Amino acid sequence: MVYIPPGFEAATVPANEAYEGTELDDAVKAALPQGATIKWVATYYPSFWAISYKIDTVLCDGSSQFYFLKVYNTEYANEMALGEYEGSKALYKALPENVPRPIAAGALASDAKKHFYLAEFKNITDEMPETSKFVSVIAKLHQTTESPNGKFGFHVTTYGGDQAVDTSWCDTWEEFFTRLMKNTMKKERLVQGPNDELDKLSPLILGHVIPRLLRPLESDGRQVKPVLVHGDLWHGNVAVDNETGEPIVYDPCAFYAHNEYDFALWRAARYRTNRQHVQEYYEVTETTKPGEATRPTEEEDDRHALYAMRSDLMVSISWSANKQTRQLAIDAMRRLAEKYCKQELNALESGMKSGSVADLGSSSPDDRTEPNLQ
Repeated sequence: MVYIPPGFEAATVPANEAYEGTELDDAVKAALPQGATIKWVATYYPSFWAISYKIDTVLCDGSSQFYFLKVYNTEYANEMALGEYEGSKALYKALPENVPRPIAAGALASDAKKHFYLAEFKNITDEMPETSKFVSVIAKLHQTTESPNGKFGFHVTTYGGDQAVDTSWCDTWEEFFTRLMKNTMKKERLVQGPNDELDKLSPLILGHVIPRLLRPLESDGRQVKPVLVHGDLWHGNVAVDNETGEPIVYDPCAFYAHNEYDFALWRAARYRTNRQHVQEYYEVTETTKPGEATRPTEEEDDRHALYAMRSDLMVSISWSANKQTRQLAIDAMRRLAEKYCKQELNALESGMKSGSVADLGSSSPDDRTEPNLQ
């Protein structure tokens, strides 16, 4: 069952943005096939940082063709539209039957501060596909893609919701994910304010838990192959194609990563996915060549909890009124810290009781210093 925390308010279309008619921005029209006739344009779906539209056209050969248009209206509209376009283009190359075909991205002619993303429109049902079908599509994405330079990252900035991901290239997955987690922790603290428990646990996660869980993946003959991940696989970005019955995935936060990173959202009660999806994914993909080092399965669930922890902090950033996902992250941090660096945790807590932990700042929320997230 999907859990929706109390107080959640879905995005709505502002009255001045709602539209039905035949007018279309010139820059968007220029991206459509030459000679296409605009039959209808209508507001389709809102988010807190963009408005989407369905465009009905008739092509030169008389056939009908529908398009999906998203218009970003934030300070970083250019980056967000470009990130969605480039990420979708990479996914479409691997999964042409399961990703709406991306067409263009750019600035609106009528308002250069707004940027658009244009794609093929898919007639979809807003529901999760059959589990085996869905995980097979994700497995195909991971198995048929590889980083163009053997590194972790992406060639443009991509966004999870309205949060940018630093996708600059890293040689190791541990390096990339540590930076990703550190940036997320810092941003979450700015949005939600200081928290004694979070400030205490965050440096332990960065300095002890991440190396303990991720370094073995790239040690003793093991390697993490950087593969393309969707990066934001919650049920709101997954659907079923009404014409083919195939799973459809869209709105990615794409980059080249450890394949398990795509499991980050598959364990939270707020989503329509669960650990059964992970289990069936491995049933599809688990093949080891003779002499090949296997992944460290004994710590697998803890790795997934680590990735999910970042997802909880991201939700805490994007939905600041929600205080529950921060607590979920704190609970996961404490469990992993107690398991993998209990001695350091005990020493830190003893120091806090004696008032000797200087880098955590004072007990006053207004003047306490930032925790050591180096």
